[in-house]
Amino acid sequence: MQLTDFLPTTKKEMELRGWTEVDIILFSADAYVDHPSFGAAVIGRTLEAAGYRVAIVPQPDWHGDFRDFKKLGRPRLFFGIAPGCMDSMVNKYTANRRLRSEDAYSPDGRHDLRPEYPTIVYSKILRQLYPDVPIILGGIEASLRRLTHYDYWQDRLRPCILCDCEADMITYGMGEKPTLELARRLAEGEPVKNIRDIPQTVYLTDKIAPESDDIVLYSHEECLRDKRKQAANFRHIEEEANKMHAQRLLQQVGRRTVVVNPPYPPMTTEELDASFDLPYTRVPHLKYKDKRIPAYEMIKNSINIHRGCFGGCAFCTISAHQGKFISCRSKESILREVRQLVKMPHFKGYLSDLGGPSANMYGMEGRNKSICERCKRPSCIHPQVCPNLNTSHAKLLEIYRAVDALPEVKKSFIGSGVRYDLLLYRGKDEAANRSAEEYTRELICRHVSGRLKVAPEHTSDAVLRLMRKPSFSQFEQFKRIFDRINREHGLNQQIIPYFISSHPGCHEQDMAELAVKTKRLDFQLEQVQDFTPTPMTTATEMFYTGYDPYTLEPVFSAKSPKEKLAQRQYFFWYKPEARRDIEQSLRRIGRMDLLSELCPRKKKPAAKR
Repeated sequence: MQLTDFLPTTKKEMELRGWTEVDIILFSADAYVDHPSFGAAVIGRTLEAAGYRVAIVPQPDWHGDFRDFKKLGRPRLFFGIAPGCMDSMVNKYTANRRLRSEDAYSPDGRHDLRPEYPTIVYSKILRQLYPDVPIILGGIEASLRRLTHYDYWQDRLRPCILCDCEADMITYGMGEKPTLELARRLAEGEPVKNIRDIPQTVYLTDKIAPESDDIVLYSHEECLRDKRKQAANFRHIEEEANKMHAQRLLQQVGRRTVVVNPPYPPMTTEELDASFDLPYTRVPHLKYKDKRIPAYEMIKNSINIHRGCFGGCAFCTISAHQGKFISCRSKESILREVRQLVKMPHFKGYLSDLGGPSANMYGMEGRNKSICERCKRPSCIHPQVCPNLNTSHAKLLEIYRAVDALPEVKKSFIGSGVRYDLLLYRGKDEAANRSAEEYTRELICRHVSGRLKVAPEHTSDAVLRLMRKPSFSQFEQFKRIFDRINREHGLNQQIIPYFISSHPGCHEQDMAELAVKTKRLDFQLEQVQDFTPTPMTTATEMFYTGYDPYTLEPVFSAKSPKEKLAQRQYFFWYKPEARRDIEQSLRRIGRMDLLSELCPRKKKPAAKR
């Protein structure tokens, strides 16, 4: 492998290609990993395939003389800012606002290579240095801050991130199509200030006349004064992000208006294949030799087979970024990538994941497309599975079997989250029902590396309704099936459940009952987290506003560190050091009836006579 196999990152690497200038320079807050799971690489390779000269500056030093921002000079078309595969603040801080142990997207996990809010920091530096060059924002950070949003780390409502940046436009969501169209229009000489009609883009304007089908949201200032209006806004924002034919959103901020153009239709299989079939090296840039990039280590032996998620979980940002409609790669494209992976020196015969945002949504779509085109539901499976949804797992089984048939693949594991509600669902299509049963058995027998991770998230049905997750009874039903299949096949595998504390709607009593219910199932929980409010999720809006955006009914949230710790401690009932605090909590909430079950006192040995 050589430097010219990567997009250039330095003047020297440009010269190796014979370039004196580039068309587009991408500034990334992540290390440069040339892999289809890393957004900057995807956009860079997409633009390259369209004939543009593209360079990437990964993790530029934003202190001092800004030499990293000047080293490649001025691009012919625009600067693109790709702040990272995770929101910078989620990446940097825990739910308690404490520094994480490492930055997963930096070499050796270093914390000092990325600023807070790199979108804002990078754009201001670039505007200072190159006042006349267009600056385009992309990635998770800008995408999920495209309208008024609650910022948990500053504990305040913030306007569209364009108001804080020196940038011209946001391309939100999965950015291949809007970025390509923007590059084409700029290359044809159109000024960026005149480009206002590209789908899946956001811009600020001083004057606009709303059209008849536009949705005019409450202004930023109205939302600052009235949290109920912020909650009401969010219902429109979420619905339009998940519609087949969305409407344009307008929101006034001061004297300017934020305009969010509707998204492109979901990518076709041919378009998605073209993105994944680009000439990625699948490894970090050579500059990181002998350095560990934690996020890359996690995914280097995995294959992503689809985009989108129709689960609609209230605390998740996937559908806000990728949409709810599933875009699938072809079997041929998936196999091409696997054949590339098995030739790599680090591959030892085991695929760590063959999945997507959710493991088992591949190939699923509405039977009657006209119904989907009118649908506004954020979830296709909550509160019930939509009867129009084709829940057949047959296409997914075909992918698994084709990959497992390759002689170099010893075993493929499923590391993505499995939706057991899809496995348990029984509709009128008996073939689809049989495929779910077949998939469940094959998953458990052939694709579990000893521990299957699933996400019931809670045990309280009231909390689960707000989370848009199925009843806990479905998890108990799935666990019985899991245990039975293990017995039948002589397997000794574990099911590892994920749970969340302090989600909106959750009280201490709910957590105490969670501890009891999971103990009865013989779990000592390890995969747990405290709810972290992130921009553009229903749960975050409930946390900040105190209202359910869909009903405008009040919703309780634990907010203070003391309240959140009181909930979190119930995960660890089995630790002796937790007993005293749990006992005090149970006394305070009037549930001493649970103490003997959670923390039974040891019987004293009988006295010797």
